[in-house]
Amino acid sequence: MTRGVYDVPDAFDAGADAYDGLVGANPGYHDHLRMSADRMQLPDQGRGLRLLDIGCGTGLSTAALLEVAPQAEIIGVDGSAGMLAQARAKKWPDSVRFVHSRAEGLAEAGVSGPFDGILAAYLVRNLPDPDPVLQTLRALLRPGGVFAAHEYSVRDSRLAGVIWNAVCATIIIPAGRVRSGDAGLYRYLRTSVNRFDGATEFRDRLQRNGFVDVRSMTVPGWQRNIVHTFLGRAPG
Repeated sequence: MTRGVYDVPDAFDAGADAYDGLVGANPGYHDHLRMSADRMQLPDQGRGLRLLDIGCGTGLSTAALLEVAPQAEIIGVDGSAGMLAQARAKKWPDSVRFVHSRAEGLAEAGVSGPFDGILAAYLVRNLPDPDPVLQTLRALLRPGGVFAAHEYSVRDSRLAGVIWNAVCATIIIPAGRVRSGDAGLYRYLRTSVNRFDGATEFRDRLQRNGFVDVRSMTVPGWQRNIVHTFLGRAPG
């Protein structure tokens, strides 16, 4: 399955009920989201800031942002109505709201900047054409605003690729089949990660699309060099 053929929001609609339980069994999943949110270095607990969580899913990344910036206004956006239904069913402060939109249709959905920070967790890899979306997100940031992509990337490390594929074959895909009744989404996950940019290539992609001060950091544990935080800023 290739990007542009596999409809990711539709697939997540079908798997939304089982999603939190499945990722909750992944050691470090929540901690790593919080780590990427913390690496955005949002000041003063987010007081006075507007933040966008693009590809928010069931709200797990939104919760990570809220934890590090409890005083911020946060808008979570996702293209899957099923995932958003799971997010909206959780308890949130009035400063958090959710919008149903694909990443390519933010303006039509009424999502407008400027934002002080944008978090995209496990989003960019799933976009049929990432560059126009990255350009849109950069334009939505205020000058100097921070962008963070929390994402899988294994192509720069042979060991990371071996570990990723072994874990997918023995744990992720079988668990996805048991919990959701269909392993298709999790087979797609495996393939999409294998095909996605290496860390060096993705940093270059961010720079080509207008971000400055681009850098990346991985996470500790078995997902070292598999999960990364990619950071950049809007010029100005």
